[in-house]
Amino acid sequence: MFEGSHALTLSFPIHLVDHVVPAKHRIHVKRPRLPPSSPLLLWREDSDKVPTGSHRPTELASSAATPFLDSPVAIGVLGGAPAAATLRFVNNLVQSFGDESLPFVVCADPAIGRSLADRDRSPAALESLRRGRAFLERAGARCIAMPCHAAHAWHLEIAEGCAVPFLDAGECVAEELKAAKLRPAEIWSNVRVGVLALDATSLVARFYQEKLEKRGFEVVFPDKETMEHMVIPAMEAFERKDMEGARNLVRISIHVLLVRAVSSIVLASDSMQGLLPEDDPLLRMCIDPMDALVRATLLWALSVNKN
Repeated sequence: MFEGSHALTLSFPIHLVDHVVPAKHRIHVKRPRLPPSSPLLLWREDSDKVPTGSHRPTELASSAATPFLDSPVAIGVLGGAPAAATLRFVNNLVQSFGDESLPFVVCADPAIGRSLADRDRSPAALESLRRGRAFLERAGARCIAMPCHAAHAWHLEIAEGCAVPFLDAGECVAEELKAAKLRPAEIWSNVRVGVLALDATSLVARFYQEKLEKRGFEVVFPDKETMEHMVIPAMEAFERKDMEGARNLVRISIHVLLVRAVSSIVLASDSMQGLLPEDDPLLRMCIDPMDALVRATLLWALSVNKN
């Protein structure tokens, strides 16, 4: 993975601009003192000290004659929580693109994503995400992806005024499932799609429900007993680092939804990303929205390259 960047992201918000080299290489993020023209900017929110100069990174980006990235396929990544989800998205994006060079810029503050789950703190977090999105645009991003489930519940508000494509993970999932031409398990019924989230009544769960129902899918959530005895304990096991226990409980939760005649299951939780091994047969029945977001980002970049 990205040496040093995970610790930095957990410690304080970062604004990172870099140029992806072939996937076999690693990106090393350190704490050097950088000149204002450097493509890497680190800024600590609770400090008035900036690596160089008297301007904050966002001010540097806006005052520059040209953006940091000058490429028609520059990707902006707006991170949230957890930090590992942002790193996983970038890593998958780089590896999936192959040996071609793909420029990208990352703006990540894990505290924002956690604040979005708190209704009292969400307005301030929402404004911070808007500023982060604007930073990515000024930095030269031609397309923005946001690998954070909690933040996607506010996608419409964050995207307001955005001048470049701002990919929507819910739309990405719905489009892929529609393109798959799934058949309903029962005659004369709509195709059922299960949504496995930490809370069936949460903003995140309703976000995916709305996107899927607009495409004609019937959305199925785990029942109360499954949530209480399987899903929530699975996430508690995950937090205790009991991965095997978490995997087994998630597998049972998936089976319960499959018994209810769903054709596919949306894994709508960051904790479920990469939890099951890649060779697990149950994954054939599941779709990870963040993986769908990676694929949509790649399709956008490839479409730009063709023009």
